[in-house]
Amino acid sequence: MSAAGAPPVDKLTISDTIPQSDFSQRVPIRTILTRPDGGAALSGQTLKVGGWVKKGREQGKGTFAFIELNDGSCPANLQLIIYADVAPLGQVVATGTCLHVEGVLQMPPEDKQGKQAIELKVVKVLEIGSVDSSKYPLPKTRLTLEFLRDYVHLRPRTNTVSSVETAGSNSKFRFQVPVHGLTGSIAAIARIRNTLAYATHTFFQKHGFLYVHTPIITTSDCEGAGEMFQVTTLINEAEKIEKELIKNPPPSQEDVDLAKSDVKGKGEIVAKLNVYTFGPTFRAENSHTSRHLAEFWMVEPEIAFADIEDDMKCAEAYVRFLCQWLLDNCLDDMEFMVEKFDKNAIKRLQMVSSTNFVRLSYTEAVTILEEAVSKGHKFENKVEWGIDLASEHEKYLTEVKFESPVIVYNYPKGIKSFYMKLNPDKKTVAAMDVLVPKVGELIGGSQREENYEVLKERILEMGLPLEPYEWYLDLRRYGTVKHSGFGLGFERMILFATGIDNIRDVIPFPRYPGRADL
Repeated sequence: MSAAGAPPVDKLTISDTIPQSDFSQRVPIRTILTRPDGGAALSGQTLKVGGWVKKGREQGKGTFAFIELNDGSCPANLQLIIYADVAPLGQVVATGTCLHVEGVLQMPPEDKQGKQAIELKVVKVLEIGSVDSSKYPLPKTRLTLEFLRDYVHLRPRTNTVSSVETAGSNSKFRFQVPVHGLTGSIAAIARIRNTLAYATHTFFQKHGFLYVHTPIITTSDCEGAGEMFQVTTLINEAEKIEKELIKNPPPSQEDVDLAKSDVKGKGEIVAKLNVYTFGPTFRAENSHTSRHLAEFWMVEPEIAFADIEDDMKCAEAYVRFLCQWLLDNCLDDMEFMVEKFDKNAIKRLQMVSSTNFVRLSYTEAVTILEEAVSKGHKFENKVEWGIDLASEHEKYLTEVKFESPVIVYNYPKGIKSFYMKLNPDKKTVAAMDVLVPKVGELIGGSQREENYEVLKERILEMGLPLEPYEWYLDLRRYGTVKHSGFGLGFERMILFATGIDNIRDVIPFPRYPGRADL
């Protein structure tokens, strides 16, 4: 025993040991194959791995088999060698089969060492999750993203999309969560999604933001989408009302007064905090474009004592942080995306992470677009002051004119929401959009209107009733301060990073009009 009371590590150095998963009886394949030496220094170690068969083939007239196993922790597969006296080969070679095995890492033959630095000779098969090959709908051939949308429960098995399998970026805490028994090899998009989510929390926690949980269902209609659907249950309405009145009688005047007092107190607390939320959102518009979903995820920070300049500064820093984080922590998956989907994906991340964003007013942006039209550039949508910039306009600014991310600010008040701060010119509001190559608008934000009278007038001006927004007005009545915020569409960030064309392919279970599988 060593002085510390631990057994000696024999010939291995500490760097040659493999971290065992704390919550799973296996070693993540990533910890073997992503080492600088490809795992060569681990030769001779006995370990357990678990994953799904990507390819399997019998060799030596059925005396042994080669299997490529993937557990979703990285894009690469670990090659296994299984002999017929260890397990019936016919049960372990079928694509999609789940295996949990124990074996010894060994160097492959010299003539094979260019393809892999290490392989696992299986000495014991611990578990087999067999697959019905006659009905398995995912053949070994390359599958289109459109085809896979019809098998959302199985597409995690492919190299492009993944299921919920990892938690955090530290492989020590990596584990698999079966979803209807269908955790497959985690592929690039889900690992990129996981990395961006981790980076999001890292950024805001690092900068002193408080993570808050906000409701998905709300009666507020801030951007014209709230009236498009209703949530209901299939029970008799009268019976429901009767039961609710018995269970929850209307509040007394004393209850109302206490609630108002509570709102005042909480409003004062909220006004003193920088907060952010990160979660799913519903928007039930009947849209079938490649950029819209009915259910999607949003990152929404709100910053106290901050004006539009602070808002733009935070938004730019956040996007640049995300891009650099992917380059630093998910490069192997980004290389996969470059190889299979978008050859410029990594270059785009490098450019954004190292570039100061161009800033120009909405009026300046329209002038640039009008000049482009005068020189012969054709847009499908008319260019004039007062329009809401279309995707083609945004891409022209970022991909043609500046070849850089662009922040457009000070939009016409008529095309923006009532809560955005009215500028002194009374025609524009302190709103801003972050535009990036490939997807156009990535972030929308603004300085919020803190003046009670102006906010009230803006609500009425937009043709909205005051009553549903009394709670929002209360936040101005009771100790407000200048504040700003923005929202980033998480799936759009993934589109930007990966180069995938359709937003339905960057979320595990896409919801859109006419589609809510599972």
